[in-house]
Amino acid sequence: MRKLFLTLTVTSFVSPVQADLLVTQDALKDVHLEALPRTEAEAARIAAVTARPDDVSAPERFETNSGGAGSVARLTDIRAYSLPQANLTFEEQSDFFVGNGLFERLWVAAPASTIASDGLGPMYNLRSCQDCHIKDGRGHAPLDAGDTAGSLAVRLGRPLPVGDELARYLGAAPDPVYGHQLSDFSIAGVPAEGRPSVTWEVVESVPLAETGPIDLRRPVWEIEGLGYGPLDPETAISPRVAPQMIGLGLVEAIPAADIMAHADPEDADGDGISGRPNIVWSPEYEQAMLGRFGVRATTPTLRQQAADAFNADMGLASPLRPDAWGDCTEAQTACRASVHGMDAAQGGFEVSGDALDLTTFYSATLAVPKRGDVGDPEVLRGKELFHQSQCAACHVPKFVTARLRDRPAHSFQLIWPYSDFLLHDMGPGLADSLPAGQATGSEWRTPPLWGLGLVQQVSPEAGFLHDGRARTIEEAILWHGGEGAGARNAYAALPPLDRAALLTFLESL
Repeated sequence: MRKLFLTLTVTSFVSPVQADLLVTQDALKDVHLEALPRTEAEAARIAAVTARPDDVSAPERFETNSGGAGSVARLTDIRAYSLPQANLTFEEQSDFFVGNGLFERLWVAAPASTIASDGLGPMYNLRSCQDCHIKDGRGHAPLDAGDTAGSLAVRLGRPLPVGDELARYLGAAPDPVYGHQLSDFSIAGVPAEGRPSVTWEVVESVPLAETGPIDLRRPVWEIEGLGYGPLDPETAISPRVAPQMIGLGLVEAIPAADIMAHADPEDADGDGISGRPNIVWSPEYEQAMLGRFGVRATTPTLRQQAADAFNADMGLASPLRPDAWGDCTEAQTACRASVHGMDAAQGGFEVSGDALDLTTFYSATLAVPKRGDVGDPEVLRGKELFHQSQCAACHVPKFVTARLRDRPAHSFQLIWPYSDFLLHDMGPGLADSLPAGQATGSEWRTPPLWGLGLVQQVSPEAGFLHDGRARTIEEAILWHGGEGAGARNAYAALPPLDRAALLTFLESL
């Protein structure tokens, strides 16, 4: 389900003077994991195995298995992102497929005879998780005027008052009428909020060494058919496409301290890269935690991500998001007064706690496909250029997950996500004006690259970057600005054969 902007209902927060203490202590506790402490010997092994290799003329050990022992065969069809991890037990596989059924379930408006599937809306974007994450892959921006592009969500937000302690975690206030997210559809008797439309314009032609320039396009967004009057003048919009779903449980299993070890907010090493964490509030654990998920790292756990998505994407209440009306505001009286699907058989919610947990388990155990052609000379040349061009400064190749008591499929795995999961300022070209938590409008979380070469195999219409503007991997590279400008310029200066080798390496991931 699509990552949603976090809506908080909290009665108390720490004061700003406690912030540094909170970040260094509470946010690194990994309270979501039942993890065993690492021994000194294990720490030394991990440091050795995750270090950058001195020689890239041959594949590294275990490099084929991007998702560790759970990696699966690299399929050549649209199922490439839809397989369970290879190391699940028989019982876990059963839970996976039940969760898959919930992920594909088409929800209906209440009241209905199928009480386990009703409660949709009153406003929503699409009727199932799978409608957004097409075959568990990426969504896309609207292709033409008739394309509803339901796999794209539009976040909304306004500046918070200066000095507001909530700004430390929220970053933006909702639109007073439309809330945090625009809903394209609604049930009978409730006006929908509106629908995004886009026109594309060429904004830059980027010269490449020894060949002609590449035209980059940017989206110009409008909201059509606003059902409740204009947006607040201060409200910013931020469209994002649904991301692919693979490897999420492994990301959740990385110790927070290992991610934080790559942070360099003041650029102390002078390399022009200053990744920093997004510390967010967890209503599930009632404390600050490291944000890991979403284009701006605004969510700390998969269970919260699933609950957020059920609530704002489909208007469904669950134990973590109990509002039956989803993201509807008090100004939307018809929405708030509509019949809901809260039922005692679902624990008093529309999505029961068991259903939320099974959907979360499914999201956590979608397997990462194995690498392709890791020993191919062109792939190895591209890997060398990837490091030489400073791409690996943000797209960190390797981590080792925590040793977990309760999640053996994610425990102590060497994984290759190619991300540091930190925020980086990517310059004005990719910026919008909507902050999220501690992320500014120009900062984005480094997206993992595993499975990158299969994105358009799974969903041919899918684009790259947060809003799908890049039609190819090369366009995505050339959109890098800010902290990514050095890597972009290094790529653009490569001769054509070297650029082709770097792209071949990325497509092998």
